Amino acid sequence: MANITLKGNAINTIGHLPKIGSKAVNFTLTTTDLSHKTLTDFSGKKVILNIFPSVDTGTCATSVREFNKKAADLENTVVLCISKDLPFAQARFCGAEGIENVEMLSDFADGNFGKFYELDIQNGPLAHLHSRAIVVIDEKGIITHTEQVSEIVDEPNYAAALEAL
Repeated sequence: MANITLKGNAINTIGHLPKIGSKAVNFTLTTTDLSHKTLTDFSGKKVILNIFPSVDTGTCATSVREFNKKAADLENTVVLCISKDLPFAQARFCGAEGIENVEMLSDFADGNFGKFYELDIQNGPLAHLHSRAIVVIDEKGIITHTEQVSEIVDEPNYAAALEAL
């Protein structure tokens, strides 16, 4: 398990992010219109997975806004913002914020994404939500970069994720 903190208090995830160079595990998540998307839907594209506990927190919302700005200039790349938030909350946030360059996806239905990528929080007040993490996947489905953010209230390293493309 990964040892991370929430405002300095130790918590753990259920495992470790996938290894760089490994094949990304396929997943099915729910979109804001309640349809479903899989990783294979984005075959042939570079993919940034921006993973976080809830879009209703300041740092999570900031990460979506930042990737929305940066995604506008990326070619053959999609940014997937993934949490266990209900799709309705994700849609409300995107509508209010003018978010149009990223795709919001929810793992609320079965939580398998968090289990497959071993990033669910195991204990503490955010138990069962996703930890803050970044996974970058190339056009062939190979993981080229991961970041398990060690302090949940901190933002991810946007520059490192973009450089991994």
